[in-house]
Amino acid sequence: MHSYLRAVGFSNINNRSELNKLINLVIEKASNRKTIQINHQNSFTEISMKFGHDFGITLRGEYDQNDVFHLDNYFPYLIGSGTNAREEVAINKRVDTEAYTGMCDDYRLGVSLIFYLQNVAEYLERKIQNEKMNLNAPITLAALSLEGRALLPIEKDEIQVKNLSVEKINRNNLIAEAKKGNQEAIDSLTIDDIDTYAMVSRRAKKEDIYSIVDTCFIPFGSESDNYSIIATILDSKLITNSLTKEEIYDLDVICNDILFRVCINKNDFLGEPLPGRRFKGNIWMQGKLAF
Repeated sequence: MHSYLRAVGFSNINNRSELNKLINLVIEKASNRKTIQINHQNSFTEISMKFGHDFGITLRGEYDQNDVFHLDNYFPYLIGSGTNAREEVAINKRVDTEAYTGMCDDYRLGVSLIFYLQNVAEYLERKIQNEKMNLNAPITLAALSLEGRALLPIEKDEIQVKNLSVEKINRNNLIAEAKKGNQEAIDSLTIDDIDTYAMVSRRAKKEDIYSIVDTCFIPFGSESDNYSIIATILDSKLITNSLTKEEIYDLDVICNDILFRVCINKNDFLGEPLPGRRFKGNIWMQGKLAF
């Protein structure tokens, strides 16, 4: 069973028989179906079915000569909104299955952003036809989570907010220059990191760490597209899976100046996700490229 099925309201899928029923339902009543002919013998089909507003399950595989669908892999998905990033993306195929990940460097995060590519059929179609692809295309991000909790916000006045904005802009500019090999920028970043470490060490003796760290975006576990985040909640909605009737939190969050949506089962969230509070949890990042 896919670990993140419960994030979109399928916590009741506990065995292979129940999973097969769900897969057959998606095949029969799919809301979106796309087939790509890879060569004379092989094809690739992507089948999706919504079970609520902007979330559902996608199947990937191929139809044989008797029109029988053979499943290769499946995953729960959440459709993001707007453009969350616009950087040059490297797309890589996973070794064991017909799944792809995208990777880009975003100065706002300080690490390479790796996400599970949602629109593989569109990517393969353009690749097979040798069409020119814009790999500097807008990226729409979304994430699923299996555990999360609400944290209180850090109180900041207007002057502090303005100073933080200026500091972020300056740091992004320094990172951009450092990647070009500018030694002065590298030295400035090193000094900033030393100062930050000293400040955190000093304050951590008397304060809780979550009153010092406002947001964070850290790779988590062995999977490259999993992250541990602390993000500010901008909006929160309670939505329902149309099949299981399970309730799901649909959150709009901002983390290191990047906006994206997070879906989490209500039973897996501790606290009340009110706007202004912070979301702390582990996420599986997905993304869609507008080629």
